[in-house]
Amino acid sequence: YRPEIDGLRAIAVLAVIFYHAQLEFFGYNFFKGGFIGVDIFFVISGYLIGSLIIKELELTNNFSFMNFYERRARRILPALFSVLVISFPFALYYILPNNFVEFAKSSIYSLFFGSNFYFHYSGLVYGAEDGLLKPLLHTWSLSVEEQFYLIFPIFLLLIYRFFRDHLLKFMVIGFLFSLIL
Repeated sequence: YRPEIDGLRAIAVLAVIFYHAQLEFFGYNFFKGGFIGVDIFFVISGYLIGSLIIKELELTNNFSFMNFYERRARRILPALFSVLVISFPFALYYILPNNFVEFAKSSIYSLFFGSNFYFHYSGLVYGAEDGLLKPLLHTWSLSVEEQFYLIFPIFLLLIYRFFRDHLLKFMVIGFLFSLIL
């Protein structure tokens, strides 16, 4: 447990809430870049996951993908399933048939952690008016996080096994590459 990380989480949550609330002070929206809150969450997640993996490798000289993915599933899947199950009857009642088909597709993509691709390739602009009619639009960030959980442990394990002395260099290069992308 790290209390300073809870402080960062609070800042991230407030940034996202203020962004969505569209609060203005003296006619200026200070939170129009509310995506910074999601970015903070991604950095926190990357730091914590990387720390857990490296700690496990240093303590046991082994890494259990099964245990890792089981912990992620226990943390994320109950909330995702709850959102989908609770949203479904409301969507069925309130959403027009054509839009309900899109809702169903976005549900399926979110179950397989691909809703970021679904919403991107459907031409949806996040924050645009038509985005307000997409109840599962927020699952894009969950999909990005889960894709990170699938790729990063493999990447980190390979670097740790074969290039342990250069781990920091690889992490800095990966960081710079992600900024360029």
